[in-house]
Formats: sequence, C-alpha cells, structure tokens
Amino acid sequence: MAFDQSLAARIREGLVPVAGITEKKMFGGIAFLLNGNICVGVWGDSLIVRLDIEEGASALYEPHVREFDGTGRPMRGWILIDPAGIEEDLALKEWLFRGCEFVKTLPAKQ
Repeated sequence: MAFDQSLAARIREGLVPVAGITEKKMFGGIAFLLNGNICVGVWGDSLIVRLDIEEGASALYEPHVREFDGTGRPMRGWILIDPAGIEEDLALKEWLFRGCEFVKTLPAKQ
C-alpha cells in the first residue's frame, strides 16, 4: 500500500521540536517513533495515532476518527484519523501532540 508522502512531510515538520523521533516503514506505511515506540504514522492517506486505551476509546467519538485495523483485528488505543480531520495544520499538530504525550509515558526501547 502506498502512503501519502505529503502527509508524512507534514508530520516530519510537526515533529521537528520533539527530540528522539525516528522513522520506520511499517504497516505498508510509515511510522514515527519516539524513543523507539510508535506514536503516529501514515496509513494510506490517513493518520495513525497511538493513545492509551481509555483515550483511544474516547477519541472514537470525535469527528473523522475510527479504530485502526491494519492487521485484520482492531488494535485498542490505536486510532485512524481520516484526511478531513487533519486538513488544518493545527488539527494535525494536536493529534501529533496527543500521540507523543502518551508514548512519553512508555519505557524507551532500544
């Protein structure tokens, strides 16, 4: 599956101030990792965000948000934001912040 290179570039730009970010091709898209843990990514033309399980469940009630189901089985705490939900840079940056804030609570991976 090809992924939206333009969205990936916007994410890179939005994550510039965050130390410890790396990129890795995964899920047929691209993932952005913070200290070795995935925080956000691109799946097709949508944004993947990793949140804690409760916040992920609550986020499903927000516009343009659905469960991420990249493996044939929904992943609790992982959500997908459709392109309409991240058209504005401010909306994208808010989702990037939310994903990074959750991942900061996880132990760093090598």
